[in-house]
Amino acid sequence: MAVIAESVPKAGPLAPVSRDPALAVTQSRVIRSEWIKLRTVRSWSIMMISAAALLVAFGALAASVAADAVSEPGPAGGGGGGGGGPFATTDPTSISLAGVTLAQLIIGVLGVLIISNEYANGMIRASFGAVPKRLPVLWGKVIVLGGSLAVVMVVATVVAFLLGQGILGPDQNTTLGADNVLRAVIGAGLYLAGIGVFGIAVGALMRNTAGAISIVVAALLIVPGLARLVLPDDWNTALSPYLPSNAGAAFTGVTGSDTLLTAWAGGLVFVGWLVVLLAAAAVLIKRRDA
Repeated sequence: MAVIAESVPKAGPLAPVSRDPALAVTQSRVIRSEWIKLRTVRSWSIMMISAAALLVAFGALAASVAADAVSEPGPAGGGGGGGGGPFATTDPTSISLAGVTLAQLIIGVLGVLIISNEYANGMIRASFGAVPKRLPVLWGKVIVLGGSLAVVMVVATVVAFLLGQGILGPDQNTTLGADNVLRAVIGAGLYLAGIGVFGIAVGALMRNTAGAISIVVAALLIVPGLARLVLPDDWNTALSPYLPSNAGAAFTGVTGSDTLLTAWAGGLVFVGWLVVLLAAAAVLIKRRDA
């Protein structure tokens, strides 16, 4: 036994752990990785461009309908101004931004797919293996998608506004310099970017594509209408303004409403929804297995 022991070489000192900055996992490198994913997955780019195109196209269609409705003669055969129609008394800015409702559904679904697809195909394990702290992956997705949507959707809302006002004509249109118009137009683009982040948070919480999409659609479209039908008037008045879509509507509207919060209060409530959902998603990502 002594001979065997002597023949075994003594263990030398452990090799030092590599501290090469080129190999370090940093938030900026995770963001770059998520940016590559967003650019190279063709369906995600198509969805973003489609949302922007539909926003502009639907706003132009709404403006055309509104212009025709006002230019039609009234019941007594009078000239232009005597006509009725669905947009005859509607704010011209909201006409141009009529496509926001449709665009938010596409963007909400996009936000869900950005993260739920990785859970579905198992790629999230590779992501968390490369980034053991996990949360930089979530923040990278939020920054990349939210930032990209903010740029694309603000441009789309400005284009939709200018095109829609051009179609409405000088007798009906407004300008970006009018009271609250610029805030509403830019706010609509930022609201849509927030919906993308909303989708990411719900997708991270659910980890299931179908369930997360159902929740996003319900939160944006079904729950606000259902609340008006089911809740007593007092409850509806107290709770409905704080729903995500209603809070966003307060911030993206030019004129105030008795049923909504003020513009800046609505914006803060919407941001509060995003913060709470992202915080919950971050906690579960750290605690749950991939």
